[in-house]
Amino acid sequence: MKPLSKNIIIGILAIIVVGALFSQQSVKTAKTEEISVGQLVDRLEKGTVKSLSVEGNEITAEMQDGVKAKTSTQGSGTVEELLTSYGVTPDQLKAANISVADRSFKSYMIGYIIPSLLPIILLLVLFLFMLRQMQGANKSAMSFGESRVKEFNKENKKVNFTNVAGATEAKEELSEIVEFLKNPKKFADLGAKIPKGVLLMGPPGTGKTLLARAVAGEAEVPFFYISGSEFVEMFVGVGASRVRDLFSKAKKSAPCIIFIDEIDAVGRQRGSGLGGSHDEREQTLNQILTEMDGFEPNLGVIVIAATNRPDVLDPALLRPGRFDRRVTLDLPDINEREAILKVHAIGKPLTEDVDLRRVAQRTVGFSGADLMNLLNEAAIRAGRINAKVVTGEDVLISIEKVLLGPERKSYVMNAEEKKITAYHEAGHALVAKMLPDADPVHKVSIISRGTAGGYTMKLPSEDRRLHRRKQFLADLAMSLGGYVAESETFGDITTGASSDLKHCNQLARQLVVRYGMSELGPRTFGEREEMIFLGKELHETRNYSEKTAQDIDEQVTKLVHGAMEVARGIIQKEKKYLDAIANILLEKETIEKDAFEAIFA
Repeated sequence: MKPLSKNIIIGILAIIVVGALFSQQSVKTAKTEEISVGQLVDRLEKGTVKSLSVEGNEITAEMQDGVKAKTSTQGSGTVEELLTSYGVTPDQLKAANISVADRSFKSYMIGYIIPSLLPIILLLVLFLFMLRQMQGANKSAMSFGESRVKEFNKENKKVNFTNVAGATEAKEELSEIVEFLKNPKKFADLGAKIPKGVLLMGPPGTGKTLLARAVAGEAEVPFFYISGSEFVEMFVGVGASRVRDLFSKAKKSAPCIIFIDEIDAVGRQRGSGLGGSHDEREQTLNQILTEMDGFEPNLGVIVIAATNRPDVLDPALLRPGRFDRRVTLDLPDINEREAILKVHAIGKPLTEDVDLRRVAQRTVGFSGADLMNLLNEAAIRAGRINAKVVTGEDVLISIEKVLLGPERKSYVMNAEEKKITAYHEAGHALVAKMLPDADPVHKVSIISRGTAGGYTMKLPSEDRRLHRRKQFLADLAMSLGGYVAESETFGDITTGASSDLKHCNQLARQLVVRYGMSELGPRTFGEREEMIFLGKELHETRNYSEKTAQDIDEQVTKLVHGAMEVARGIIQKEKKYLDAIANILLEKETIEKDAFEAIFA
């Protein structure tokens, strides 16, 4: 129950109690007039009595004007006999409408006892309710240090390695953990000890959480899930208390698995100089270190942790005996992407023209989560137009939506802007086509998506781990193709090339300071280090002089201008193809790969 609703209930009960007290008080203050028997007889003789009500020894008279009077009698005779003895005639008695009430215990309870006890009962109920709330608050305060761990057991949806496509090496590494949990005696006889912890490292969306659940599903053991941020509170010591409670629960269910997601929230390197020894995060980390490999043995509990930032973790967390194994999950290659797409395609009615291999070729750099989102967007698009199946067009359009954002159908360009955009994108595509080291062009469009007025989609023909300098230079020239095309065609430039220029300058600087691909030789410049101070996490330290900084700027400028001259030479030499691409874009707005290749055929 929410605190607001509790307060409303308490307020309503308080109003009822106060109202009951006031009503009881008003009943007491509105007293009936006390009269003698003689006065009653006098009023009967005058004919002012409307009715008489007799209950036991009490007579209540209601007058013609509505006023009530009450009197008491003595003796055991009836009221008629009493009044007749005072000289009241039978006709006067008949006009008085005498009624005799049965003075039973039930009527006495309803008339007197219950109205008197009702305020007391309501006050008692209100007191018990408030006492219960206070006990609940005390219970919540006592449970503040308990871990908020979630347990996935056999009743939950089971996940195993068959649900995880790709990540072959990671699954092989984790399959040994499953063997340890299923048959620990086989390894114990050989003197092997069960690993204490497994650290899953990799970019977001690569399936770290899914792999952890698959390990629990394969081993069929309890699986405790908690996020690293759930340990940290504003009160010092709460995080450490929750760690103790977590491992205490896990030991009772051993063998089991504890999965800590985003462990870098509490596992960052200590000694930052902020917070001192009473820093809550450091206390929580110290308790995790102690529980994993401290004085007391921790048998049968395996800790699996996931992080996107293994470089910031504390060295004590990564030493043998704590996280014994480190499993790296990279972005999937083309074969793994195809396998992941097949898993997520289950339950989706796809037409025959949906080629998952082709989709995998177009999704270089996509993670498993991106691929799942891709097919989900395709299904949503098909459902929006009331289709019964998901077509290849739905899937291909969803790729662009995931990469660039949705179409901006409300954004209508005028004729001049449309022509400038067409020549801009044609410049990108033409330069990419003429450079042998550039990636192939798959699609050119002037339809606005996200923040882009148009786009040229170029994708590598195969996955690469290493990149050559010629490929970087071709990418620089291709990025400047739109800028040069505008300048050569219209004699002027627009703001449409701003994002291209930003990408070009960043790439050129990386070639100089990070990859050593400039005339400055095989050197890197600057060091990136972690700085948790005033909200800034990354800080670049200069390890070179001002003269070297000037040389770096000159090399960046030389690379950019060299790439621009390459793009300019191609556009001036192949002007007819530039015009042909632009004209098709103005007519159809989109050119697919086959149609683009046909222009040059």
